[in-house]
Amino acid sequence: MGFQDTPEEWQVTATVTPFTGNKTSVRTDAVVMPDGSVHNRDYQVHPGSVAVLALDDEGRVLVLRQYRHPVRQKLWEIPAGLLDVPGENPLHAAQRELYEEAHVKAEDWRVLTDAYTTPGGSDEAVRVFLARDLSEAEGERFEVSEEEADMEQARVPLQELVRSVLAGDLHNNCLVVGVLSLTAALAGDGVDSLRPAEAPWPARPFEA
Repeated sequence: MGFQDTPEEWQVTATVTPFTGNKTSVRTDAVVMPDGSVHNRDYQVHPGSVAVLALDDEGRVLVLRQYRHPVRQKLWEIPAGLLDVPGENPLHAAQRELYEEAHVKAEDWRVLTDAYTTPGGSDEAVRVFLARDLSEAEGERFEVSEEEADMEQARVPLQELVRSVLAGDLHNNCLVVGVLSLTAALAGDGVDSLRPAEAPWPARPFEA
């Protein structure tokens, strides 16, 4: 099967949820270690998310600049959002986010990469899609609010983003993973070798 991560689940003797928020919660599990000792592990329980690396015909990536309060910065990011409905098809969620955040639609979709954002402290899984053959979405723009009301939008050449990532100037997880994954794909077997948009996702199973 090659070099890959494998499922495994250590015994949990007790679980409590000391905090429940609007979209996520915090859980504490008492986990049995290999030596038989038991230790608590705190982590964020997350519904999962999707992100879209939208690449236009000129080789530019659609990016958004948004304020992120936990890190006190405005970050350049790619369109992304939560899987709000359990079992939601991630492709449908990605198409929704591209429309709502950028008023853009795409005809060609591929799975670029799957990742756990912070597996030491959260169970969040993110699927990053590659979207191509872009055009303006039809109808009225989605009405944004809160942090999204202040968003800026730009289209930046892929290699410029790569240089900024490697220089330490860009930090958003999905943007970093997305642009480096696409660069690797282009340098390797090409985007046609990427998985189809409806490829299985064991971390967040969904209905086709």
